Amino acid sequence: MDTQSGHWGPVTATLDWCEANYQFSHYVAEISNTFSNLFFIGISLYGARLSTQECLPTRFLVGFAGSALIGLGSFFFHATLLYEAQLADELPMIYVASYLLAMLLESETGFGLRSTYSKILVAGVVVFDVLFTASYLVYRNPVYHQCVFASLMVATLLREVHLLTRSDASRTIPDKKKAVIITILRTGLFLFLFGFLVWNLDNIFCGSWTQVKRAVGWPIAFFMEGHAWWHIFTGLGTFYLNQGITCMALSVKDDHHKYYLSYQYGLPLVKRTSKPERAKGKE
Repeated sequence: MDTQSGHWGPVTATLDWCEANYQFSHYVAEISNTFSNLFFIGISLYGARLSTQECLPTRFLVGFAGSALIGLGSFFFHATLLYEAQLADELPMIYVASYLLAMLLESETGFGLRSTYSKILVAGVVVFDVLFTASYLVYRNPVYHQCVFASLMVATLLREVHLLTRSDASRTIPDKKKAVIITILRTGLFLFLFGFLVWNLDNIFCGSWTQVKRAVGWPIAFFMEGHAWWHIFTGLGTFYLNQGITCMALSVKDDHHKYYLSYQYGLPLVKRTSKPERAKGKE
């Protein structure tokens, strides 16, 4: 890992990656890791636009917008390798993950926050995020962040399994629709884990892989950064997970006949219909 300085000064982040720093630009520390986030941001904004077009509850729009914010923070982090930009990447990851978990924990009918439980849940998420932020500013260990993020993802997965298999609301969702939701969630999880594998292989074999990249040269080396592919696969994985969570939450908290899953450009989309008989053919 090359820690040379560029326009933004020396590296102050607690993490640096296998991509050589300021190799192609004095203004962008890691070009591949930086611009791969444009895909992450773009697909998240695409999901947000679809949520708006289908007039879905605002909470689902916020989920996609939060994912776009993660990509934006990651863009600046890899462009500058500054500690402040690192926080702009890592903290929204925790905020969005805790937000999605809260959406699944709040499974009462309707989408308002009128019940005491809903209000307590919102307050709990805010307190959790504040406490994590304060603790991470004191204990600047990225492994701590990664463990908390992984714990939130595991908790979300377990909640999804419960809602689809053991909750009272799951009995009202047709098996065929549940199978589609499970497939989308599994695909999202696979993409996430595959991206994580690629990223870790990049870390483990960084020395020898760097020699290969130098041998092949630009522009092929641009596409050989494992962490950049992590951005691509997690962007796709997050989109799939968001769509699966959206369809499941809508089916649990509302009449499942009002919503169906479709595909556009090979991506799953949650769509709204006002005709139950039309939705039955789309389950």
